[in-house]
Amino acid sequence: MSMTRKVNIVNVDDSEYPTADREYKDRLFRLVFSNKEDLLSLYNAVSGTEYEHQSTYNPNMPMRGLLYYAKLYEKIIARNNINIYGSSAKTFPFPQHIVFYNGTDSQPDRTVLRLSDLFEKGGEGRTPALECTTVMLNINYGHNRELMEKCRRLKEYAIFVDRVRKNLETKKSLEEAIMQTIDDCIRDEILKDILIQQKAEVVQMILETFDQEKYEKAVKNEAFEDGYQAGKEAVLMEKIKKKLARGKTAEEIAQDLEESKETIQEIIDRI
Repeated sequence: MSMTRKVNIVNVDDSEYPTADREYKDRLFRLVFSNKEDLLSLYNAVSGTEYEHQSTYNPNMPMRGLLYYAKLYEKIIARNNINIYGSSAKTFPFPQHIVFYNGTDSQPDRTVLRLSDLFEKGGEGRTPALECTTVMLNINYGHNRELMEKCRRLKEYAIFVDRVRKNLETKKSLEEAIMQTIDDCIRDEILKDILIQQKAEVVQMILETFDQEKYEKAVKNEAFEDGYQAGKEAVLMEKIKKKLARGKTAEEIAQDLEESKETIQEIIDRI
């Protein structure tokens, strides 16, 4: 919700393969909370004033929040004809920036992101003139249990997404995974009213926005990249071991291997 109590749930992930995945979850999130009573329940559970939804951890959210609020306050000032050039202090709506996270990376229940952490170092004694704080809440099933109990709809949404993922892990086709999830959730009264009344819309929503082939390809690429990096580090470690055995210092090894001294020292510490 914005500071004027209007809903503002947007996608913020720009990475490659989660695009379709996050898109279906964002659209589903909007659908689940399209009912005013459910949205009010979510609002009361969190007691915040600005909500976003994302599928991938993004440390730049405070900057996005700053830009959003700058535009929002500009509209408020113009709409209410507030004179910010006068000598009297004006009162403005109280801002809070809350992000709902349900990506697959491991994240704590609650993470506080600060705009000041993104700035270049200003030197000793210098502090930035701007700050924006973003609270990221992990809404994957099993996280933030107290919040989930306060907002049943949010818990049901988390369960639904979790079941889609688990069904996909069993090598079912996307359509089979969706249908299995919907049938199981209706049976267990998870988003039952939405899934019964708008079943075709939910199925179509996911089928249209989830590119299974692209998803699987990206997962394989990620696995390859992880393996490549691990192999590269193993080779570097062996080289460092040999040079240490010859009595070379971390600084000398860094020069020989054209790596930073910090990187070499970190590996030496691990060795």
